[in-house]
Amino acid sequence: MTVYVGLLRAVNLGGETQVRMDDLRSILSRMGFEGVRSLLQSGNVIFRTDERNGPALEKRIEDRLAQEFGRRTDVFLRTAEAWDEIVRGNPFPHEAKAAPNHLVVAVLKESPPSEGWKNLENAIVGRERVRAGGRHAYIAYPDGIGRSRLTAALIEKHLKTRGTSRNWNTVARLAALSSAP
Repeated sequence: MTVYVGLLRAVNLGGETQVRMDDLRSILSRMGFEGVRSLLQSGNVIFRTDERNGPALEKRIEDRLAQEFGRRTDVFLRTAEAWDEIVRGNPFPHEAKAAPNHLVVAVLKESPPSEGWKNLENAIVGRERVRAGGRHAYIAYPDGIGRSRLTAALIEKHLKTRGTSRNWNTVARLAALSSAP
């Protein structure tokens, strides 16, 4: 069976974005996934399945969640092996240790074209640093995320794909959960 790390975009931010993690685990279990676990209240799940087509699986989960919750949310899946590669490929090891809450991994729906990465680099007005990683990006926010002008909307505008981000603490905890029996 393949172990997947799943990230839901923009849940539990207030208002109509509320998704209870026990409801999410129940839905995924009823869909036939095994060993469903969640982390935090921000739409992070780990599960096992025999299905191997990640994009088709994402769509199937998105469709089911839309049916259950009455609104669409993007789902981003990576195998446990791919998630481990994200962790091992971190170009900011100092930041991961010194300020893990100021380092994020943005998981993307598609790999942006090279000009998208260049456009994003040119749009940075602060001290933030971005490193491309295919269908993900590492972003260091030395002055914190809250005051940064490098927002999710700006990132998506230049990369021309949707994404969701998790700070390094969450990335590491998801790696540990996805490798646990």
